Amino acid sequence: MAAAAATPSWQPQEQGFKEICGLLEQQISHSSSADKAQIWQHLQRYSHLPDFNNYLAFIFSRAEGKSVEVRQAAGLYLKNNLRNAYKSMQPAYQQYVKSELLPCLGAADKHIRSTTGTIISVVVEIGGVVGWPELLQALVNCLDSNDLNHMEGAMDALSKICEDIPQYLDSDVPGLAERPINIFLPRLFRFFQSPHASLRKLSLGSVNQYIMLMPSALYVSMDQYLQGLFILSNDPSAEVRKLVCAAFVQLIEVRPSFLEPHLRNVIEHMLQVNKDTDEEVALEACEFWSAYCDAQLPPENLREFLPRLIPVLLSNMAYADDDESLIEAEEDGSQPDRDQDLKPRFHASRFHGSDEAEDEDDDVVNTWNLRKCSAAALDILSNVFGDEILPTLMPIVEAKLSAGGDDAWKEREAAVLALGAIGEGCINGLYPHLLEIVAFLIPLLDDKFPLIRSISCWTLSRFSKFIVQGIGHPKGYEQFDNVLMGLLRRILDDNKRVQEAACSAFATLEEEAAEELAPRLEIILKHLMTAFGKYQRRNLRIVYDAIGTLAEAVGGELNQPGYLEILMPPLIEKWQQLSNSDKDLFPLLECFTSIAHALGTGFTQFAEPVFRRCINIIQTQQFAKADSTTTGVQYDKEFIVCSLDLLSGLAEGLGSGIESLVAQCSLRDLLLHCCVDDASDVRQSAFALLGDLARVCPVHLHPRLSEFLEAAAKQLEISKVKEAISVANNACWAIGELAVKVRQEISPVVLTVISSLVPILQHAEGLNKSLIENSAITLGRLAWVCPELVSPHMEHFMQSWCTALSMIRDDVEKEDAFRGLCAMVKANPSGALSSLVYMCKAIASWHEIRSEDLHNEVCQVLHGYKQMLRNGAWDQCMSALEPPVKEKLSKYQV
Repeated sequence: MAAAAATPSWQPQEQGFKEICGLLEQQISHSSSADKAQIWQHLQRYSHLPDFNNYLAFIFSRAEGKSVEVRQAAGLYLKNNLRNAYKSMQPAYQQYVKSELLPCLGAADKHIRSTTGTIISVVVEIGGVVGWPELLQALVNCLDSNDLNHMEGAMDALSKICEDIPQYLDSDVPGLAERPINIFLPRLFRFFQSPHASLRKLSLGSVNQYIMLMPSALYVSMDQYLQGLFILSNDPSAEVRKLVCAAFVQLIEVRPSFLEPHLRNVIEHMLQVNKDTDEEVALEACEFWSAYCDAQLPPENLREFLPRLIPVLLSNMAYADDDESLIEAEEDGSQPDRDQDLKPRFHASRFHGSDEAEDEDDDVVNTWNLRKCSAAALDILSNVFGDEILPTLMPIVEAKLSAGGDDAWKEREAAVLALGAIGEGCINGLYPHLLEIVAFLIPLLDDKFPLIRSISCWTLSRFSKFIVQGIGHPKGYEQFDNVLMGLLRRILDDNKRVQEAACSAFATLEEEAAEELAPRLEIILKHLMTAFGKYQRRNLRIVYDAIGTLAEAVGGELNQPGYLEILMPPLIEKWQQLSNSDKDLFPLLECFTSIAHALGTGFTQFAEPVFRRCINIIQTQQFAKADSTTTGVQYDKEFIVCSLDLLSGLAEGLGSGIESLVAQCSLRDLLLHCCVDDASDVRQSAFALLGDLARVCPVHLHPRLSEFLEAAAKQLEISKVKEAISVANNACWAIGELAVKVRQEISPVVLTVISSLVPILQHAEGLNKSLIENSAITLGRLAWVCPELVSPHMEHFMQSWCTALSMIRDDVEKEDAFRGLCAMVKANPSGALSSLVYMCKAIASWHEIRSEDLHNEVCQVLHGYKQMLRNGAWDQCMSALEPPVKEKLSKYQV
């Protein structure tokens, strides 16, 4: 088809029109045996013609003889094309497409109207409101037309713009007296009262999109908006009721002050809607209670409603008849998992420092529903109101627990869930009854209903901290042992859902119990390794986690031949079965990392094959990254990250024992590659390993030392710190570890690194605690090994550096930093004069300096300044210190 001249009266050629329609018909036909990929290629070929989008727009808006499906396909194709090509189209063709779209707003067919709205939203997103002045007028005309098709079509387009790009309507548009949102808002409010549910839903959904942005137009009409919400709160349409709840939840999160005058009415309404027959509406209402507590509004507003709210939450905590967990719970444990049953897993890269990210509890099944939301609300209410809720809650829980008969099992299950939900918030009131509660839960671990067995595991895990604390009390050890053995029994359950709950609960108990597990190690290992042989792939990951957690909990206790004979052979067998590109290796690599760490030098006998394999995996992945076709391996950086972390675990566990392994391989060059990788999580783990190797065998890093240092220093540039703070943190730590080992050889990068560390220390508020600590320590270590380079710049950083040092707990790294402080002061005593008060506070932050020589050096520094500052200047400095600081300094006889 020849491209027509770009005139306003563009006309399609008959042949082109027929061919494109024919291709679209084939593309959507279900019966057609034509190869879809081939049709796709044909269409792609057409899409290079300059007026291809005009054809699509023409077919979409005017091909009356064609089926709605073909026209819709042309519209969706047009939308995708415009996303990529709109800006490069000739202006006349852009105009043609836009002019064809506007009449479709009022099309008779609902699907055509809806597709029109989608395309319009994309055009506005790319060209802005200013690039299509006719659109706003067309939308206003349709909204004011009183014709349902036109009103619905315009409302659909407007709601998509509000959802995708709300800020575009709340901006000044040249040529318009006011912002578009000011023109639309009164019309949206008017539709709140429309007799048509579709218009009420679309208008309310559109206004809700502006709660976060809060344009002044909405701010000044807040009363009208709230009035509209109250009128719609009992709407016959569930969709509308759900949007009313969503609005109240968002308002309480973002602008609680607007709701405060109406709070009683809102709470009363939410309480009613929390019992809505439509589960989605009830779920949206249930979100309100957590949002209210998170907004830290005064609890007393909610207090009087608790006796009515708690029973509603409890009744909503029972499994719904269509809950997918009910079907899953029937699944037999011997059935292999399908690939789609395996949830994606995420490995957290190794991190050196004080504030590791908290693991969120992975929920067993990831769909959010009314049951989970109600339990979460009860949990948060129990944390706000504590034992106050027990008089209302416990009688209901007790009644549900004693409900007999098979048909009441869901009530009993919900009661056990409720006990777990309040296990932290109400612990003071529950603690005196803990023996009875635990004694009641343990038999439920053997209940005939699998979901009662699994929830009992979870609820027991919520009390595990207190069960472990009670070990010293009468009957306390017996109680702990009963829980331990009960969970171990359930780990060998035949039901997959129960296995998962029991393993997760056991991992929680292990973390709390730590060395208390030692007397039971043999029986624990036997159970875990039996599960290891029995489980299907999905739950196997949780066993790995439980084994890793056990190793971290008991540490060196594990290092006994009898235990290792139970633990290691099955793991090594699995290790040998899995290929280097099998993702089931990830959890096994993580598990080995924990074991290597726990066994320390005891891991030596297993180290060589594990070490070599990690090197091979990293090598294979680096080749695959460069060229996946020749290697035949699909690149996946997670293999590299997990292998680097396991090597770190080996370096930490084996100490200098790893040297002979490092000496025989190409780890140094592979590691350098990883330190400059474009993926931040690869760099993060690489710098952690660099630091670990620096500690135990720096000699093997030596040949490429300057390149390692350069790569690490680069991570501390402020732009890099902002984009990957954890990488900067590990790189900073690694530089410090290298400095202590290679001493003067670090000098080429010292000033580069210092110039990056100083801004980090000076802008500490916005950064994470660990990076500040590592920056302070590394700066001190550099000063210790190269005082002549660092001390001339002291006055630029002494204050912020000393402030950071005073936050660090006593340990070897802090000692190194203070050696740097002493070395600098000797080299340049006047450099610290203006920051003396800060330096004294930093020295006073020590609980006790264990190293005698450092203690003496610090004494000398303080005495030096006391002699230097005559005529009352020293006393003036001392008087600026708080009494506790002065008292701490008296240890140094000043």
